[in-house]
Amino acid sequence: MLKVALLNIKGEKVKDIELNESIFGIEPNDTVVYNAVVLARASLRQGTSKTKTRSEVRGGGRKPWRQKKTGNARHGSIRSPQWRGGGIVFGPVPRSFSKKMNKKERRLALKSALSYKVMGKELLAIDNFAITSPKTKDMIEVLNNLKIDKSVLIVVNELSENVVLGTRNLSDIKVISANEVNTYDLVTYDYLLIEEEAIKVLEEVLV
Repeated sequence: MLKVALLNIKGEKVKDIELNESIFGIEPNDTVVYNAVVLARASLRQGTSKTKTRSEVRGGGRKPWRQKKTGNARHGSIRSPQWRGGGIVFGPVPRSFSKKMNKKERRLALKSALSYKVMGKELLAIDNFAITSPKTKDMIEVLNNLKIDKSVLIVVNELSENVVLGTRNLSDIKVISANEVNTYDLVTYDYLLIEEEAIKVLEEVLV
């Protein structure tokens, strides 16, 4: 039986809740987690770099000088790669860096990342992450109550304006809803602070 303490925003224990061991208690698969992180980082690349080949640069339609009897090396165009202003050989062209990952692998990677959080005691469950004001200092006070001193990923059932506004000035905090949870964010942030209702949503989706 896998249990964690359920806290409130004051850092006080409310009760113990059970976690689904098939989601939060599996043996993590490092290879799949690595592939999921690579996929996420690759998807952030734009792939818009572009250089011009000798057929695309301007000019060079005329042979610069005759083939023989000038004492110079023979050339057919001043836009050949060896000329200043010439085309680029094997330069970058627009491309997609996206990778493919099977649905079962994605789910396994997510379960592995969640299990790592539980194993490292980096998962904190909270009954309701509702703050009454959008002030950053109030958000910092809540994190201090929960004894969170590193970067944290906050997962809520539904995004509220106060939570979004209260965290937007804090660079080491990210707030997402339960249906946006992904392996890359789980690996990136030190702590996972998740609402009780968000846990139920994850268990329904991943079971």
